[in-house]
Amino acid sequence: MSLLAALGIGVFCYFAVGFLTGHAPRLHRVRRPRPGVSNQQLWLTQAGVALTPRQFWAGSVAAAAIAFAGVTLLTGTPLVALVPAVATGVLPRAYFARRRATRLREVQATWPDGLRDLVASIAAGRSLTQALTSLAATGPLPLREALARFPLLSRMLGTTAALEVVKEELADPTSDRVLEVLVLAHERGGQIVKDILEDLVVSTTKDLKVLEEVETEGLEMKINARAVLVMPWLVLVALTVRAGPFRDFYGSGPGVVVVLVGGALCALGYLWISRLGRGHEERRVFGASAPESAQA
Repeated sequence: MSLLAALGIGVFCYFAVGFLTGHAPRLHRVRRPRPGVSNQQLWLTQAGVALTPRQFWAGSVAAAAIAFAGVTLLTGTPLVALVPAVATGVLPRAYFARRRATRLREVQATWPDGLRDLVASIAAGRSLTQALTSLAATGPLPLREALARFPLLSRMLGTTAALEVVKEELADPTSDRVLEVLVLAHERGGQIVKDILEDLVVSTTKDLKVLEEVETEGLEMKINARAVLVMPWLVLVALTVRAGPFRDFYGSGPGVVVVLVGGALCALGYLWISRLGRGHEERRVFGASAPESAQA
């Protein structure tokens, strides 16, 4: 009963923190705006995970359950094991979110070199479709992976439709702009293609430089914030490993209150720090997942 009460208080604290910070969970049923690949499946594909969303979340829950059982056996206090178990459950999501961001950033960083290759190919007399096919075969590795399906799609659907498919698979604002300009260049054709691509190289290089400076400025703050949140719980686990007054206290009623209040404060602090350290995320203007107001 005490564990159920603790879980109930934890759920209440979660909703309270959500309403206080303006991130209240939505309980209505989410409907897919269009048939095809779901947003979660697209997210996993971008992260390089060959799993379905159901398999991914099942694995996360299993990891949380194993961590809960392990810490409970180690400390003898189920309540102390609750927060480490939750942290272990969300760890795969955080890891693959970082991996997804790294993969997309690698694609962003290689666009200037890839565009220079396109300019050189077009200057040698190739069409834009031929230059893109060559880039998919011999370009930088991140672009080769991003454009791996382009040669086949261009033969089946045409160049414009193939670029649209690549754009939706990347779902990245920087890549959106590059691919939209490539679509425009393909439709215009002629000598203007080279001029458009040269201007695109300059603008893309400037955008990437600004993004790199913003990330570098906020990296130290993010590392310090996460270390401050993790250390108290590691100390708590170390204190309750052996039988004694600490284990007895955190197994009693006042100990339950201390752990719940500490967990709620840590959650609130993490949300607050994440909100303060969150950079300005560029919204997609092009693409099916872009808001309708942005498209308009």
